[in-house]
Amino acid sequence: MRWSLNELYTSFDSKEYISDLEKLDSLIAEFSKWANDNLNSTDNAIVKMEVYVQYSSTINTLFSKLFSFASLTNAVEAKNEKALQYLDKLRVKSSDLTKPDVQFQSFMKNIDNLDEIANSSEVLKEHKFYLEQIKERTKYMLSEKEEVLISKMSNTGSSAWSNLQNMVSSTLLVDINIDGEDKQLPLPAARNLAYDKDPVKRKVGYEAELKAYKKIEESSAAALNGIKGEVITTSELRGYHSPLDETLVKSRMDEKTLYAMIIAMREFLPVFHKYYRKKAELLGYENGLPFYEMFAPMGEVNRTFTYDEAMKYIIDNFRTFSNRLADFVQNAYDNNWLDVEPREGKRGGAFCSNLHPIKESRILSNFNGSFSNMTTLAHELGHAYHGLNLRNESILNSRYPMPIAETASIFCETIVVNAALREASDDETLSILEASISDAGQVIVDIYSRFLFESELFERRKTHALSVNELKEIMMDAQKQAYGDGLDHNVLHPYMWLNKPHYYSAGLNFYNFPYAFGLLFSKGLYAEYLKRGEEFVKEYDELLNATGKNNIRDVALRMGIDVHDPEFFRNSLRLIEKDIEKFIELASK
Repeated sequence: MRWSLNELYTSFDSKEYISDLEKLDSLIAEFSKWANDNLNSTDNAIVKMEVYVQYSSTINTLFSKLFSFASLTNAVEAKNEKALQYLDKLRVKSSDLTKPDVQFQSFMKNIDNLDEIANSSEVLKEHKFYLEQIKERTKYMLSEKEEVLISKMSNTGSSAWSNLQNMVSSTLLVDINIDGEDKQLPLPAARNLAYDKDPVKRKVGYEAELKAYKKIEESSAAALNGIKGEVITTSELRGYHSPLDETLVKSRMDEKTLYAMIIAMREFLPVFHKYYRKKAELLGYENGLPFYEMFAPMGEVNRTFTYDEAMKYIIDNFRTFSNRLADFVQNAYDNNWLDVEPREGKRGGAFCSNLHPIKESRILSNFNGSFSNMTTLAHELGHAYHGLNLRNESILNSRYPMPIAETASIFCETIVVNAALREASDDETLSILEASISDAGQVIVDIYSRFLFESELFERRKTHALSVNELKEIMMDAQKQAYGDGLDHNVLHPYMWLNKPHYYSAGLNFYNFPYAFGLLFSKGLYAEYLKRGEEFVKEYDELLNATGKNNIRDVALRMGIDVHDPEFFRNSLRLIEKDIEKFIELASK
């Protein structure tokens, strides 16, 4: 139930890790000297661009390997001093790359015939989209001195705040009384009580969680204010209209796509409110659903899994889509790519890290055996499969934008949920359907509340640092707008801003709408798969492969999808609406 990182390095003291650190220093120094000597004119542009691409590929590969080992170690051992030390060291080394990268951007700013140059070289042709993105970013480039300063200052600014919040939340112990016994649980274990079939435990877990947050609310608020303040300053300096505008540019997504999706989401909020009210009624509540009952399992059958059972179920059902997907996940399971055991010092939630340098992935979750946790494993394994489809690309062509990042994960999650529904009795169908709708509600309704929260947070942070009470008030107001009369407004979650780690990364602003896009894009793709069957699989893999070197609209158009049209998103939401109607029908029997 714990992952192996030996395929990266055996330890921070290993000869390999130390040697690679020294090699990285040497490469950065060599790269910096080359940039200083060569990027002051556009003479021999083809050769210079080829050399830059080669340096970038080599350094990115080495840095990614070193940083991933430290980051993944830190994810499961928050107090590991060496991991924290090397994360800091590597961030400093990363800031040393700012100057040559800015010099290359200045060089690219003066290139007027990029198409012609890129098509004259196999190396440049392969990396044409990567180079076009650099050219696009020159619109928002500051002076070399300013860029270097911002990069170095972020190590003692947003990155330091992020480390602090990660430390206090990962080591937070929740005081709780369960079955008459006083206990201290890691935060992820306490949050997992929300899925317990015992209503008393669900409520006790929620109350204990909120009480525990009081221990770290001030430090977390300070961290959030520090990070968002830095984002506003740098975004404005670079000439973006707003942090949201910056996020859209970096996401390779235009505003028209975002608001086509938001329009459709808003239209369908009442459909989700209807679901929440029905669930509240079934659980005996009159004023909407209390927040602590959001994930309450429904139906007489509450399906649970051991870790081994969950993985077998996932692999068996992935095989109905393709042997390639199933065999890939079997390999991940056999070779300990997953860390699923909740424990003190391990961060909450779940994520997948695709390790391009070793052509593998590592997956973290906090598995408690629930159906929802099983689908979370399938979700994260989908991210890993996305990595598989990019592993033979150059590392510079392997990075896909946030909104498209959720495509393979939600697609894989849909495979196992639909498989469970096909084999279920009415009681099981009610339970599985409800869990699936609940997850969709998180990705549409709760994500919308987070989008509203972060929008308001940025607006207010322009003028002042927000207090804990103000942050709680904004979060609850956002939840009221998104959940409407589906939730009991007297029992919300005022600390959701503290619970989500994405808020505490200066590079992951508005890491909310990508989940909604991923769900709705995947729903549309899955509907296409049901229509076309096996012939769809190859095109799907090719689509995943294309995500590293295309913008979102072009990726979608490969499958005949126009993401500028709200109707595409409405069609995906109608699939969820059908599930909600079926749930209400079964629940009314």
